[in-house]
Amino acid sequence: GSHLTATLLISILAAVLGSLQIGYHTGNINAPAKIIEEFFNHTWRSRHNASMPDHSLTLLWSLSVSIKDFGALLGSLGVKYLADTYGRRNSILIVNCLSVVGACLMFLSKASESFEVLILGRLVFGLFCGLVMSLNPLYIQEVSPTNLRGAFATLNQVSFASGILMGMVAGLETLLGTEHNWAMMLSLSLIPALLQYLLLPFCPESPRFLLINRGVEDKAQTGESLLRLRGNVDKVQTELEEMKEEAAHTQSAVTIHDFFRKRSYRQPIIIVLIVNLGSQLSGFNAIINYSTKMFQAKFDEAKYLTLGVGAVNVTFTLVAVSNVSATDCFLLSLHMIFGETSNPFLKHLVPELRSLQVLLVFCLISAYELGPGPISWFIAAELFDQPSRPIAMAFTSMLNWGGKFVLALLFPPLLKILGAYVYLLFMMVALLAFILTWIRLPETKGRTFDDIAEEFRGAEGIPLNNKFHFNTFT
Repeated sequence: GSHLTATLLISILAAVLGSLQIGYHTGNINAPAKIIEEFFNHTWRSRHNASMPDHSLTLLWSLSVSIKDFGALLGSLGVKYLADTYGRRNSILIVNCLSVVGACLMFLSKASESFEVLILGRLVFGLFCGLVMSLNPLYIQEVSPTNLRGAFATLNQVSFASGILMGMVAGLETLLGTEHNWAMMLSLSLIPALLQYLLLPFCPESPRFLLINRGVEDKAQTGESLLRLRGNVDKVQTELEEMKEEAAHTQSAVTIHDFFRKRSYRQPIIIVLIVNLGSQLSGFNAIINYSTKMFQAKFDEAKYLTLGVGAVNVTFTLVAVSNVSATDCFLLSLHMIFGETSNPFLKHLVPELRSLQVLLVFCLISAYELGPGPISWFIAAELFDQPSRPIAMAFTSMLNWGGKFVLALLFPPLLKILGAYVYLLFMMVALLAFILTWIRLPETKGRTFDDIAEEFRGAEGIPLNNKFHFNTFT
């Protein structure tokens, strides 16, 4: 059965309100870029009686966009401590206060006439991003039944993509992306933040955390957690036995030193490296962050084409919910990304192909959201056992946000220096990730955490083919 209960559904939806906020602040900075840049210039003129030099304005804008990702990189370092000390659900609630503080700072930046306050607000919000984008998949994976685990994990990316679209819509000049309203537009993430505070405290804690990390068997079995999530005593007993078996195979605690030294973790670490760096350095986030500027050279209404990017992003993320076979989906998407990334490169070399720009960008977005987008965030939660899972998610978050930060910061200057040839870098990264993923990544769909972890216990690095016909390392 599906094991779908109202409590389970509300728990998932309450958790993904965090990724909705992150998506919103990823999308809302795009369309009103010129207006916010003018705010930077105005602030500079009021202080120095001179306009800011163009190169300084470009650098400051790149910093404003990328500082969120840098903050997320720093925030990732706190995932293990929070998740193991306060639990999965409570940690999400704790870090939500960073989102509230960050949104308030961004709102106050205009009134205080300080672009430093805006940058500080995005930095604080970035700390929230790095924490919650690891805590969310961790909580979702651990409260979900095996047969719905992949689909529910993908809902985190659906919420993120929906937030991007909402941010793009709110940032339009016809709505809030104006000289007078842009600060209010940046503060609207307070709505889902406060809604999460109303819903999530009434949702159960992860039963796996209670049983395996805390050793509280009665709470995992009673109505406080597992019974509320499943609604059926027989299913609770079956799943409880599965968790006890997993607990018997795992050590009580894993340090960061153990994580990188333990033999059975080596292959999962390599897989996480390949999947996440291949996803982030494929060029997708350059399109999300700078799509308006990319389209402006050819189209008068570039901001509405950017809105199309957001719509395609959401549509194909929803498709991925029903197509969450990690290996098949990720390999197909990486192959498509490699092919479609080559097309923008050809479009720049052959001017007659520039009319295909929109179609090619939409194809790239759809390819990314069919696999690399959602799967890169939750694959680590499936490959590692319970004690190592928080460290694995922190590692995933660092790779994801580190890749986003590097891309957001370096893409504008690289585009100026290399022009169309910058797409060759994306092509090479996507091709390399495709090959390595084909070799390394096992299928995880429909398998228990213990079954997946069993593949890597005592791993000697000798590849064998499993029943899914992909390489594993038992």
